[in-house]
Amino acid sequence: MEPAEDRLVAAIARVLSGPGPEVRVGVGDDAAVLASPRGELLLTTDLLVEGVHFDRSRTAARDLGWKAVAVNVSDVAAMAGSPRYAVVGLGLPADVGEPWVVELYGGMRAACDEHALWLVGGDLSRADRVLISVAVAGEAPPGAAVTRAGARPGDRVVVTGSLGAAAGGLRLARLGSPEAGGAAASAAGRALLAAHLRPTARVGEAGALARAGATAMIDVSDGLALDLWRLCRASGVGARISLPDVPVAPALVELAGVLGADPLELALGGGEDYELLATLPPEAVDAAERHPLAAAPRAVDIWLVELSDPEALLASLVDPDPTEVPPYSSVRAQCSEVKPGQLALVSRDIFILEKSGALLQAVIGSGSVEKEAA
Repeated sequence: MEPAEDRLVAAIARVLSGPGPEVRVGVGDDAAVLASPRGELLLTTDLLVEGVHFDRSRTAARDLGWKAVAVNVSDVAAMAGSPRYAVVGLGLPADVGEPWVVELYGGMRAACDEHALWLVGGDLSRADRVLISVAVAGEAPPGAAVTRAGARPGDRVVVTGSLGAAAGGLRLARLGSPEAGGAAASAAGRALLAAHLRPTARVGEAGALARAGATAMIDVSDGLALDLWRLCRASGVGARISLPDVPVAPALVELAGVLGADPLELALGGGEDYELLATLPPEAVDAAERHPLAAAPRAVDIWLVELSDPEALLASLVDPDPTEVPPYSSVRAQCSEVKPGQLALVSRDIFILEKSGALLQAVIGSGSVEKEAA
C-alpha cells in the first residue's frame, strides 16, 4: 500500500478539476510546471509546523529561517529549475517576540541570497504554535524541467552527496548525554548538525544532471527507500539496489555508536537530506560524475528494471498489507529467514529485500506485485 501522505495527495488530486491547458505537471511531483512566455514556470510550497517539523527550544530562529527557504529551493532544483521569487506565510503564538521573528527572516534572507532568490512578501497571523509556509516560484527553459516520470529500465541511479546526515543530526540534537555533547562539538558532530539545521539545495548539481541527460529526478526529503519508490511509481519501473553501496554520510558512520543507530537505516529512511536522486542512461553517468561541483553526482549500484522482470517477482510473502514503508531494521530481521536467491516481499509494492550470501539487495516496485513460487 502507499504511504499515508501519498494516499492523501492522491485523494486530493481526484477532487481537483485536473490540469488546465497550460499545466504541464500538476499534483504529485516536487513542483508544478506551468507554460509561460519565458519557458516553464515552477511553483512549490512547503509547510513547517512547530512540534511536528521542529522544536523551537532546540532550533535557532536563523537556522529555521534558512531551512524553511532551502527545502523549497530544493523542490525547484529537483525539477532542474532556478528559483526566482518567494513569499512567506507566518503564524505566531503570543510568546514569540519581534527579535525572534527578525532572526527568522535573517535566516531566510541568507538562504535567498545564496540562490539569488527574492523574498517579495507574504502574510502574518496569530496561531497557537509557529507555522511557516514558504512558496517559491522558479523557472526552466522550454521543455527542460525534469520530472519524476521519465526513468526507463536500464537507467542508472545517481545521488549527490551522501545520505543519513540530517537524520543523524536530529538524533544528536535530541540526545542529552555528556557523550553526545562531546560528539556534537567534534567535526563529525558539527557536520551532522549542519546537515539537519542548514540543508543545502543542490541547484547547480541539478543543472549538471539535466545537461547530462537526466531522465527523472527527485530530492531526497523522506529517505532513499521512499523517494526512490516514488520515482519508480511515477515512471512505471522497478529498482534493484545493492545496499552496501548506498552512500552513507561518513560522519554518521563515525558517530554511530554515540547515536545508537544503524547508519544504513538512517540513510534509507531518515529523510531531510535534500540531496538529489536522479536517473541517467548508463553512458551518461561518467560525465555526470566528472562535473566539478561541491557535491558532484555519483552512481549508486542501483539499476532500474522492468516491473515484469521474473527475477524481480520471485518472492516469499512476509507481510501482505503494511500501511507504511517498514524501517530497515525490521526488514532486515524479517529477511533473516529468506533462503539465498529468494526475495522477501516486505510490502506489496514498496520495498523488497534480497539475501544472496552476504549481499543484501533492495528491489523497489511501483505496481502490484504478485507472489510467485521460489
